[in-house]
Amino acid sequence: MDPVSKALWLIETELDTALDLERLASVSGLSRFTLSRVFAGATGWSVMRYVKARRLSRAAHRLAKGAPDILDVALAVGYGSHEAFTRAFREHFGTTPEALRANGDLSGIELREALRMHATTSYALSEPRFVDGEELLIVGLGERFTTETAQGIAGLWQRFEPYIGRIPRQQGGETFGVCCNPGEDGSFEYIAGVLVSHASEVPAGLTLQRLAARRYAVFLHQGHISSIHETFNAIFQRWLPSAGVQAAAAPEFERYSADFDPMAGTGKVEIWLPLQD
Repeated sequence: MDPVSKALWLIETELDTALDLERLASVSGLSRFTLSRVFAGATGWSVMRYVKARRLSRAAHRLAKGAPDILDVALAVGYGSHEAFTRAFREHFGTTPEALRANGDLSGIELREALRMHATTSYALSEPRFVDGEELLIVGLGERFTTETAQGIAGLWQRFEPYIGRIPRQQGGETFGVCCNPGEDGSFEYIAGVLVSHASEVPAGLTLQRLAARRYAVFLHQGHISSIHETFNAIFQRWLPSAGVQAAAAPEFERYSADFDPMAGTGKVEIWLPLQD
């Protein structure tokens, strides 16, 4: 079973219990950040947003059937009070639990029924090479994203472009897209940066990310840059479950060749996946 299917299975079997991103990631065999990224790529939903939508949808079914005690429904789907449940229910469905119970009609709201992963991606994936990577110092422009706002990464690269070749102690012309510092809410920091030889001169407004020496599986992305999410999905849904290795809870990164053209989508792009020792 691939990691997304494992997460979906746990969500459905334990939807009425305390579920958080840490537990779902542990069952899936991935870090919190990695699960967040691959789950969104496979389903179009962030993990905890999906959990919330499923819980509220289950509550809506119970209310439409005339559940006598709204607090009991709230507690059963993980809310600690009537007030918190009502607020979340109204924000999600545009109506109150009381109103839905009174009319008993689900046709006017958008329910999130359970997702089923029928098959993993068939996107072509090259065999990786394995690299014992040295420590890397990346200086670049960072911003926090969620799975819903990740399209903004392209704009981050546009803002970083004037810095390329002008950062003190830059090494080579390659650029790096580093995914790091995951949050409890499934958000992550993305740094568009370059490799430097020393960390003493970081220009104002930029950030330094130190990547520890570790072993990586390195995949060559094949196709236009717009389809890079397909390569990520193939790595985590198809390759990783059968590879006999585990991804480490460490930053992963994309490495772009010096001649990479983001507009044409041409040039060499590699995905470096950190592995557990």
